[in-house]
This record gives sequence, C-alpha cells and structure tokens, in this order.
Amino acid sequence: MKRSFSFVDTRGTAVVALGTCFIAATYGLVRLAYGLFLPDIQRDLAVSAAGAGYVSAGSSLVYCLAAASGFTFAVSAPRILIACAALTACIGVWGMAAADNAVMFGTCAVISSAGAGLASPALVSIVARNVAPSTVDSAQSIVNAGTGPGLVAAGVLALVLLPEWRLAWVLVGIVTASLAVAVVTADRPVEVTASGGTVRELPAGWVKRHAICLVAAVLMGAGSSAVWTYGRSFLVETGVGSERDTVTAWVALGLGAAAVILTARPVAALPPARAWMLSCALMTCAITILAAGPERVGVALAALLIFGWGFTAATSSLISWTTAIAPANAAAGTAMLFVALVFGQAIGAGVLGLVVTSAGFDAALIAAALLTAAATATATLSRTQNHLGCK
Repeated sequence: MKRSFSFVDTRGTAVVALGTCFIAATYGLVRLAYGLFLPDIQRDLAVSAAGAGYVSAGSSLVYCLAAASGFTFAVSAPRILIACAALTACIGVWGMAAADNAVMFGTCAVISSAGAGLASPALVSIVARNVAPSTVDSAQSIVNAGTGPGLVAAGVLALVLLPEWRLAWVLVGIVTASLAVAVVTADRPVEVTASGGTVRELPAGWVKRHAICLVAAVLMGAGSSAVWTYGRSFLVETGVGSERDTVTAWVALGLGAAAVILTARPVAALPPARAWMLSCALMTCAITILAAGPERVGVALAALLIFGWGFTAATSSLISWTTAIAPANAAAGTAMLFVALVFGQAIGAGVLGLVVTSAGFDAALIAAALLTAAATATATLSRTQNHLGCK
C-alpha cells in the first residue's frame, strides 16, 4: 500500500458513491427500464409479447458476452471497461430513442445491455482497490444496490415524460456518460486489499467450487425475468390501477432494491448461501402474490417492493459468495456468476414470453415462482461446504 488509509477511505467514499450511481445508470436506467417503458413502446412500434421476450433474451446474451470480457479484463483494465460500458450503453439508448421500427429498436436495446455487463466486474476491481479491506464487502453490496435508485429514477422519468419515452432514453444516455467520466476520475490504482484486488491466475478447481451457486444463479435469473420483462405489462393487462399506478409500482420496485443499501451490513454478515436463500425466498413470495392476481394497487406495490429487495440482495450475495470461495478472484467470480444469472434471464425471457402468448401472464408468473423456489432450494446444498461457513 502506497498511501495512508485515511486517504484511501476518503477516496473510497467517493468511489463507492459514484460507483453506486454508475450501476444505477447502467442497470436501473439502461438495462432494466426496458420493461418499464415496454407497454408504450409496444403501442408505438407494434412489438408483440413474444417479440419483447426475444429482445430481452438477446439483451441478456449480449450482457453475458460483455461480462465475459469483464471476467478477462476487470483486474488489468477496469477503467477501459468503464469507458466501454458507457459507450455501448449510450449508443444503445440513443439508438432506441431514434428507432422508427421494432427491428432497429430491438437491435439498439440489445447493444445497450452490454454496458451493465461491463460495469459490474470493473467496479468490483475499482472498489476493491480504493476501499479499506475491513469495509470492502459492505461497499460492494452498496455499489451493487445502485440498481434500486436507478429504477426509482426510471420511474420518476416515466411519470414525468411518458408517453415521450424517446426523450427519456436521450436523458439516460447523457447521465450515463457523465457518471462514467466521474468514476474514472475518482479511481486511483492503489492496491489496498487482498480481497478481489490482485489476481493473475485462477486456482485449480475454481469453477467446480462454484457449481452450486452457478446453478442457483441460472434458476433465479430465469425466474426473475418474468417481473423485469413483463411486470408492468402484466399490471397494465390485468387493469390493476391506472397507468400512473403501474409506473408507481415500478418506483416501488426500485425502492425495494435501494433498501438493500440500508441492510447491506447485516446481510453481508450472513453466510453467503443463507443470504441467498433469504433473498430468493422473498422473491418467490413476491412473484406468487402477483400470480395470485392482486386486486388492490397496494398489494401489487408491496409485492414489487419485496421483489426489488430480494433480487438486489441476491445479486449482492453472489459477490459475497464468490469472494468466500476465492477472495483473490472476486472480480472474475462476480463476472462468471452474473453471466450465469443473466443467461438464466435470457432463457427465462424467451420461454416465458411464449408462455404469456399461449397461456397468459398468470401461467408465466407461476412458472417464474417455481424457478426462484428451485434457486432457493439449490443453495441448501452449500451447507456442506465449509468455505461458505454454512455448516
């Protein structure tokens, strides 16, 4: 370590704050706001439910490719990854704003998703080298929870601008580019931690030791896609409240995700597999409530609030999970597990889109709840693995 911890702590606070905002932009505003604006986009560009699912699946696959790049370059070139994340996100959202047909819109939506895939592993490395070792786990959870504020911001934009969704995408691109510059400026390549900061080779059996969390991540990703892609469309279709109420429900989803920031310390104190099980169990409950057909707006809001917390807490626990398995490879592990999760979302979005078309939203939500329940159950197998502290 070349500089004092007081300097690192000051620098770390700025990096955590800006990193949280950048995740808010690339995830909450760029990648996940697709489902929020989808009903209005469908009306303007004639996108079918199945077509929307294919776009979401394609976006998830591109995310996986981007995160795989992060797997390789997160330690050696995190700043370059941040720049590439902003570039792909901005090209995507500005292209979506200019799209005059479903094909062009879908192509740009797919491109924009690469930004989130590049951002996560890059920020794991940047946070690890700017934050004191004693607080790095909670710092990673806070940055990862930036999805929540991003979703809230997307909801506010929708309330103010809809049906002008094109203007919303233009503004999102400007915000994302500005935050990328700020993150790169705040970062300093100072090694302050042995947890995720320096890694050159993966240990023998590294992937095998991740087998359980890889399966769990795929299952959870597949189940979560029902809400992220079709959540607002479901509320619009079933007539739960007014159109403004359905947008407010998305804000509730974001508030639930943002609440992970407040619970970061106690959740980080749990063994990773237990934190995962708690998070996925709450997601299952939330999806089940939606599948049962909430007749009151308040019930739908509560369900999405719970889902938002569960999903974001689960993704944070994946970071803790891989860190517990191999601390020196946290950035690579995060990239791998997030690829698994989003690969699950790609499968789920495509398959559940077909279910919506053939059997309706209720059937798709029931299937999604079963998938997240399976993700919860899978994690119980890790109780035999001492390196997770889940005996």
